[in-house]
Amino acid sequence: MKKVLIITYYWPPSGGSGVQRWLKFSKYLPEFGIEPIILTVDPEYATFPGSDFTLEKEIHPSITVYKTRAKNPLELYQKIRNKPAPQSGFSGEKKKGLLDKIFRFIRGNVFLPDARIGWNPYAYSKAKELIKKHGIETVIITSPPHSSQLIGLRLKKEFPIQLIADLRDPWTEIFYNKELFRTKWAERQDANMEKLCLENADQIVVVSDAIKRSFSDKYPDIQNKIVVIPNGFDEADFSMEKSVVLSEIPSKEKVISYVGNLGEQYPIDGFLKAFSNRVNSEKGWKLRFVGNCHVGVKNKVENLNLTKQVEFIPYVDHAAAIQFMLKSTILLLIIPEVADNKGILTGKLFEYLATRNPILLIGPTDGDAAKIVNEHAFSAVVDSHESEKMYNFMLLASTHINKEQDNSMLKYTRKNLAKEFVQLIQA
Repeated sequence: MKKVLIITYYWPPSGGSGVQRWLKFSKYLPEFGIEPIILTVDPEYATFPGSDFTLEKEIHPSITVYKTRAKNPLELYQKIRNKPAPQSGFSGEKKKGLLDKIFRFIRGNVFLPDARIGWNPYAYSKAKELIKKHGIETVIITSPPHSSQLIGLRLKKEFPIQLIADLRDPWTEIFYNKELFRTKWAERQDANMEKLCLENADQIVVVSDAIKRSFSDKYPDIQNKIVVIPNGFDEADFSMEKSVVLSEIPSKEKVISYVGNLGEQYPIDGFLKAFSNRVNSEKGWKLRFVGNCHVGVKNKVENLNLTKQVEFIPYVDHAAAIQFMLKSTILLLIIPEVADNKGILTGKLFEYLATRNPILLIGPTDGDAAKIVNEHAFSAVVDSHESEKMYNFMLLASTHINKEQDNSMLKYTRKNLAKEFVQLIQA
């Protein structure tokens, strides 16, 4: 088997969306003659959005995982603020005072391109050792954190490797950069890092057409080496017969579920208005938020007197999240109202598709997510203020029975997408 080094900050027991992509791809690579070797951070030195120890059971038994220590500047934030480390770029957190603004400024102007750059020296040193030990010819760097791409840049200068840069999010164009009080100097430094990493990679993989267009517009010379390989779903996660799972739902209960983090940038007002109207006109409706939810949402629910119809469930492991999706009448997907949100394609979207449940998407009607949902699901794509359309879809979807098997969705299985990576590796 050909050995490939995959450098990823997020790996079990890390939870959240960032870990899923390469945990799943590495699971299927051995079927195509590729032996993945994982280089990641030791959890004792890492800062994760959450932990999910159940994911450790999904690591392919043939995979060797190497872990290194890291310097973690976010520990200081945790000690001073006596609270968990902020999400990426403080996204989803409200600016509350001078101290928070100072932390944002430091994050945006000192730790470039991000605060997890303290892992780089250790990862780089270990990667050199592994390349020599295993005769590795291909290195894949997946980000965020985009600071990890700088590891690949250094390795490319030292070894005759094939370097594949896998970017799950935009880099300098990421929406939360505007909240970090960046100086022009910091913006230039970050842009230079982005340009160097992209220009020196042999192949660049992104998760959406919009991100590909953004990079191509900025750097026309690299557009021919940019490939779109989206996130997807693992068929193994949905092996249980759906009819059995759905039988656990009371026959008269109609459940709308939002599964995932819900921050300030996610427009929820129009939907809550529609849901309130639906509840007032018909009994048996329930709304469920599964995951970290901004406190403002709870306040809005209370103001609309919906506390009996709305359930807030804290962060759960991935297997439990899948079960909540399956046990839903309608799945709610919300795209945050941020710059360049037309290209946002989360792994959750594809897992929603795999359930074959109706999907209500609130976001850009001409975005990449809208295109995929419209093609592969019984769905409605609406702007955040179109409450009447949301209201009507709830009624329509609650009586919908999906009898068709959409085999076109199979192109989004993790196994088929892993095969696309194999084609890049063997190119």
